[in-house]
Amino acid sequence: MSKEYNNNKTDLLELEKSKTHIVVEIIEYMANSVVIKTIIRKSTGNISMMSFDTGEGLTEKTSPFDTFAQIIEGQAEIVIDKIPHFLNPGEAIIIPAHSANYIRPNGRFKMISTIIKSGYEE
Repeated sequence: MSKEYNNNKTDLLELEKSKTHIVVEIIEYMANSVVIKTIIRKSTGNISMMSFDTGEGLTEKTSPFDTFAQIIEGQAEIVIDKIPHFLNPGEAIIIPAHSANYIRPNGRFKMISTIIKSGYEE
C-alpha cells in the first residue's frame, strides 16, 4: 500500500463557491498513488476527495471524530474494527470515532470523506 499523496498547493485550495462542480472530475487518478484533495477545511470539520489507483489503500488508523465515507466511482472495501464493508458508487458508511479502520485495495475508486468535529474535544 502506498503512502504517497499528491499534495500540490492547488490541492489545498477549496473549490469555488456558488459554482456547480462535477464530483467525479474534481480529482484524477495518479499511477501507484492515493491522491487527496481538500474541498473544505474548517475548524469544525473537513471534506476531502480521494482517488486510489489499483493496488493502493490506506493503512489502519483511528480518528477521534466520526467520518462519513461515500464512494463516487469504482468499488471499495472499508474495514472497520476488523469487519469488512464493500461499497459501490452511491453507497456510504459512517466510520465511528475511535474505531480502527483502513481502506483495502479493490481496484481504482474515488470517494468523498467528510469529518465533522463539532461536539468532540480536539
